[in-house]
Amino acid sequence: MEKILILIITIATMVSCSKENGNDAMGSEIRLSNTSKYNFKNIVVNTSTGEVNFGDLNAGQKTEYKIFKKAYRYAFVKLEIDGKTYTIQPIDYVGETVLKDGRYTYQLNVNDRQGQYNKLDLTLIEE
Repeated sequence: MEKILILIITIATMVSCSKENGNDAMGSEIRLSNTSKYNFKNIVVNTSTGEVNFGDLNAGQKTEYKIFKKAYRYAFVKLEIDGKTYTIQPIDYVGETVLKDGRYTYQLNVNDRQGQYNKLDLTLIEE
């Protein structure tokens, strides 16, 4: 009887630990939405945990979701438009709160300003 009780406790502990670890490892699911009239090429996003390649994204389209262990309301983004490279370069994430696990869209648009570092706009959409 004692062995059965120990076995039940052990199984219950293992199941509860695996559920906790699964939730911690989930992170934020993020996709990109191109709301501009330009096609984007070679898109790279870094939310502070390493670069993730999203490939190409045509005007008006959205990517599939990708999982990020840690993300913020903005991120490093590098992409090409007509052979020119444009970048959103965060200075740091001081004072920012990490996004909760869930689904989000980084909506990317192109504004009329010129220059590699100020032509792109990023808006976070929580889904």
